[in-house]
Formats: sequence, C-alpha cells, structure tokens
Amino acid sequence: MEEQGSPIWIDGKLVDWADASVHFVSNSFQYGFGVFEGIRAYDGEQGTSIFRLDAHIDRLFKSAKIIGLDIPYTRETIVEACRETVAASGHSQCYLRPVAYIGYGGMGLNYTGCKVSVGIAVWFWGEYLGQGKLEQGTRVKTSSYTRHHINSNMSKAKACGNYMLFQMARTDALRGGYDEALLLDAEGHVAEGSVENVFIVRDGQLITPPLTYILDGITRDSIIQLARGAGLVVREEFFTRDAMYIADEAFFVGTGAEVTPVVALDDRPIGQGVPGPVTRRLQSLYFDAVRGRDERYAHWVTPVAGVPA
Repeated sequence: MEEQGSPIWIDGKLVDWADASVHFVSNSFQYGFGVFEGIRAYDGEQGTSIFRLDAHIDRLFKSAKIIGLDIPYTRETIVEACRETVAASGHSQCYLRPVAYIGYGGMGLNYTGCKVSVGIAVWFWGEYLGQGKLEQGTRVKTSSYTRHHINSNMSKAKACGNYMLFQMARTDALRGGYDEALLLDAEGHVAEGSVENVFIVRDGQLITPPLTYILDGITRDSIIQLARGAGLVVREEFFTRDAMYIADEAFFVGTGAEVTPVVALDDRPIGQGVPGPVTRRLQSLYFDAVRGRDERYAHWVTPVAGVPA
C-alpha cells in the first residue's frame, strides 16, 4: 500500500487525507461494527474505470442489512461518490475502500440511534500478495485457525470485525516465510484464503468451494462467468487440502489478489510447482475484462470520466 494523501469522501464531502478521522469513543473503532468493500479501478479502454462497481456497492448494502446497519444514503449516491473520489485522487489505477461505520457512541453494545457514516478512501495498491506473485505464483500455508462456523458469525456480510481472524491467519503465514494462509472450515474442507476465494484445476475442470459458509466473492463470480464463457467446466463442491495437494493447478482470486497462482501448499508443489496453463488463460481473460477489452463484459466497467475532480 502506498498512501498518496488522496482526498477521502466522508458523508458527502471530500476531506484531506490527514483530516479523515474517527472519534476514539466510536462503536466501530471499539468493536469492529461496520461493513466495507474492496474495489479496484483500472486504466483501460475507456480511461480509468471501476470494475464491477454496482455489484460491490450492492454487496455493501446487503452486508449492512445483515448486521443491522442502516446506511443513510442511496446506492446511487455511493456509486457516484466512488467515481468522484477516484477522479479527485488523480490516480489512473487505484484501490477503493468504502466503509459504513458508527463514528461516535454505542459504547454499551447498543448501536440504536447512533449516526451511521460512510467514508470512501482511495490509494494505489499493487500486487496484494507481493510484487511478482501474479507471474511467479505464491506459496501458501494451511492455517491453524478455522474459518468461522456458519452459525458463529455473519459469514455473508463483509463485516469489519470478521477480519481479525483473517488478519491473524495471514500474519502467522507471513512470519513463517509464506505468502498467504489457507483456512479450512469446521469440517476440515478448504474454505478460502485470508481475503481470497480459491480454485483448483483437475483434469481441465475448475473446482471451487460452494457459497455455503463463505463470502460471495465478486471476483469469484467473475472468474466463474469468464471460465464458462470460455467453455471450461466449473464445479462448486467441497474438497479437502489433500485434494488441493494433488491438483493440477490452484489459484486465488479476489479484488486484491486478482488471479494469483498458488504454486505450493504446505511445502508441497501444486502440479509442476509453476503457474499452469488454465490459470494463465483465466488471468488473461480477467485482465481483458477489467480493462474493458472484452466487449462481452463491457457492463462490468464503470468509467470515471465525466466526474468533476
């Protein structure tokens, strides 16, 4: 992450990066009660455009509904605010972070009547899993932490507090010399990375865990559509980590990770230990789509042009 000091949109106004603050006595600061999105903007065929903006903002509102947070703006207002914030940043490519949160009060674990705010920050973020990982692939370690059980948390909400688990899992993996963590569910099935959905390739077919207990990833959905559009078979089914050990290929997908090959899990090479041909093909399809180079998916990109900076 490179903080560029771009203006941050908060409750209808762009404020300086250094002035964007939340009160110490804030329910969201104290307890992690809030929801957020991660979105990317790319420099593409129509200039700077935001990838699947409508889908991300729709999920933001769904997350808020799940945890009982009432966002005091329309979806259209937040969509336009995202475009405005990117335009004001001056970045041709960037990462967006919209957050709905309680900026003050609610210390008694009761957020009734607390004012809900929305902020949108923008910064440049390169390869999330490390420079060169898109090309070379990433080394992953199965985490000792278990992905939240379906009844232990609101797994369909992209809620701020949920990410303490993922943060600990990833930090442990990094300290152990790996690039990322893989979390299993309570039954021992492969769930996801710390902030990524996972796919394996077996006999030319893609397999990914079903959405029973994991977040409905927008990049995951994009890859499924791109793969099926290219004639590939995609199956949604549970699998274990030993099935991942003997997969032909594996890769992570997510807004941050984009399409990152997984070349080793628990010090076992996946396939030949290098990014495979199916992964490479999907990388190419994905980057064509996010940059507006594939007319079939032109509706996925929202140009920033026309918004006053």
